[in-house]
Amino acid sequence: MRVDKYLWSVRYFKTRSIATNACKKGHVKIGGESVKPSRNVYPTDKIEVRKNQINYQIEILDLPKSRVGAKLVSIYCNDITPKENLEKLDLLKYSQDYYRKKGSGRPTKKDRREIDDLKENIKDDIEE
Repeated sequence: MRVDKYLWSVRYFKTRSIATNACKKGHVKIGGESVKPSRNVYPTDKIEVRKNQINYQIEILDLPKSRVGAKLVSIYCNDITPKENLEKLDLLKYSQDYYRKKGSGRPTKKDRREIDDLKENIKDDIEE
């Protein structure tokens, strides 16, 4: 099975084209080397996938015939990602919350419309 199809089947990527692009950009490695999307994978291969600034490590247990449900993914692959890499994900979430909290920053288009409506209502009240 092709590596891009495998990563799509075990739900590491939402679409197969995203998996293909990740391979082309060098985000997918087998044995420390970047691979083309057409490279075949076999059970016992270890894949390293860089996704969302985290290096995931996957060990292939079996090859699915097509995309599998989320509950069945553990039959086909084993996630051997070190805990340090997964802790980086939590740090990234906290750092994003720190820099910009919801509701701060520039107003959205909806916010601007509400502000304009409020200004018009105040202007109408003053004229009366």
